[in-house]
Amino acid sequence: MTKRKQAIATNLVRDERVVVARYDFAPNSETGWHRHEMDYVVVALTDCQMLIEDRSGSKSVTVARGEAYSRRAGVEHNVVNSGDQAMSFVETELLTP
Repeated sequence: MTKRKQAIATNLVRDERVVVARYDFAPNSETGWHRHEMDYVVVALTDCQMLIEDRSGSKSVTVARGEAYSRRAGVEHNVVNSGDQAMSFVETELLTP
């Protein structure tokens, strides 16, 4: 199996309330397995064709540019750009006091 390239994560904001990062993916690049310790919101900057791998398997997800979704803390997964174009999104993690 060929190792995938890593997506590029750029920290935009980190303070006592939020962590905001931009993720840029070449085709077939990935975040790597990770667990979200905080609730979070994702906003697609481009059309995103993603393969979401989790402990139960994998599924294809498409998020259109400008769309957003949120998830609760505890999600553990790997996000892969399964499309043939670069994709980007911004992720905002919500810190609790």
